[in-house]
Amino acid sequence: MTQSVHPYEEITFEQFILFIKNHHQQLEENISIYINQESSLSDQDRKMIGALLDSFLQFFIYINLEEIEDSYENHLINWLQSQLSLLNIKNFNIFRLIFEKALITLMIQIKYNRSTSILLFLISIYTHLIHSYNEWVNEDMSNLHSKLSQDNKVLQQLQALDRLNKLLIRSSGAQDFAHILKKCEEYFQFKRCVFYAYIPWSNQFYGVIGAELPKVQSMKGQLSSRQTMIFNAQKAIFLKNPKGFVKEEHIELFNLSSVIFVPIVYMQQVFGWLTFDQLGEEFDCSKEELDLIEEVGNRLGLYLSRNGEKAIETPNLHLTERESMILDLLAEGYDNKKMGELLYLSEHTVRDYVSSLMTKLKAKNRTQVVASAFRIGLLK
Repeated sequence: MTQSVHPYEEITFEQFILFIKNHHQQLEENISIYINQESSLSDQDRKMIGALLDSFLQFFIYINLEEIEDSYENHLINWLQSQLSLLNIKNFNIFRLIFEKALITLMIQIKYNRSTSILLFLISIYTHLIHSYNEWVNEDMSNLHSKLSQDNKVLQQLQALDRLNKLLIRSSGAQDFAHILKKCEEYFQFKRCVFYAYIPWSNQFYGVIGAELPKVQSMKGQLSSRQTMIFNAQKAIFLKNPKGFVKEEHIELFNLSSVIFVPIVYMQQVFGWLTFDQLGEEFDCSKEELDLIEEVGNRLGLYLSRNGEKAIETPNLHLTERESMILDLLAEGYDNKKMGELLYLSEHTVRDYVSSLMTKLKAKNRTQVVASAFRIGLLK
């Protein structure tokens, strides 16, 4: 006797997303419970897997349904690429298990009558993620030429890190930072490197250093919830396609295709980010390469903290209360007119304060004032 198969109604990616959006708070609570029940995890693994789960959940919450294409694979690839620095086989497997347990528990709690459809769609998502992850992580050992080429690239980047270390030892002060970033382009073979400073208390960023400076300086604003979630992981991020993570107008402004974001971090403090790209050319980045590029941010974070400590110990550098207020507003991107309105000063008086800051910080322009103050600890 043939056993019948229970039919189920297939769902679309949009329907799956809507289900997650509608129940994300309860799902988040279940995830928190299950990850804390994993007693075998080290604190570091728990933190990494927690970041993966949070990122995966936020991916569904903040995705724009109007931008979804017929095929959802590209959206998943973008997410997976952004998490490469957090992934290894162990973390990936535990992440999948916890999310699935949390989702099943949710459907039991709400007595959902299409559980089979949701679970089977989740399995299809997992299948695609596993396939894509294996493509990046597991090299084809039969292709010796490809492996040797990859090993050679990693070796070149290790040599580049050594050159960067030597450069940082020779360098000191804010005036050297633009030169250091230019050398990073050369050492790591990218066509563009841009530095964005970060203001944690307001969750804002602003462009500081990079080619086509007016474009870079025009980049300022507040990070979106999705961007904050990704960047707070303090790990290097590779986006083969930045759409969905970077605003469309910014992609067009910089002719941006593939891009790497590297946090500049020291002792859990984020100074800002570097971006590396190839001026509109698409490129690939393996997990090993991404880990090495991440070290650039760690080295620069140590460099900035080192210079900041030196400057703080210097008794000659003293800012008045008004100069400090002007400096904070400069860092926020305000022009002289707006600063005058906020502080009830004339534009002429504001210009005098800016000139005084340039003199004290030995800066040639407003951008260098902010960059210098950021690196020596006057701005954090």
